[in-house]
Amino acid sequence: MSDRARPGEWEEARICTAVAGHARRRAWQEAESRMGVVLADPQVQRLRTLIEQEETRAGRELRDEFQAFQDRYEHAVRTGDVTALASLCPGKHGEWGRICVLTAGHEDRAPHWGTTPAGPIGWIGSAPEDD
Repeated sequence: MSDRARPGEWEEARICTAVAGHARRRAWQEAESRMGVVLADPQVQRLRTLIEQEETRAGRELRDEFQAFQDRYEHAVRTGDVTALASLCPGKHGEWGRICVLTAGHEDRAPHWGTTPAGPIGWIGSAPEDD
């Protein structure tokens, strides 16, 4: 806004900003509510269990092939090797304790792979918290 705003222009802009913020918050609340209903569906829960079982199976199956990457990751963390850590895949699912320990760009050849407190895990795709 310029210093020569017409009378009431600042108040009008403030109200428009507040209305837009309210509409955004309301849309998020509605989306979260609907997602909660979908995620609570028994079929969705069954599929989630099947996916988790398959990811665990894939993690165990790929362990011999990828364990060296896990070892390299753990060494880089212990020694603070920023160069090695920077070359890692950005894929992670922090909410589930997953960090992909493979080299960036592996997705065309292999799934994400890492370990969790429950053991090795292999997964395909990303999650919103991959930021």
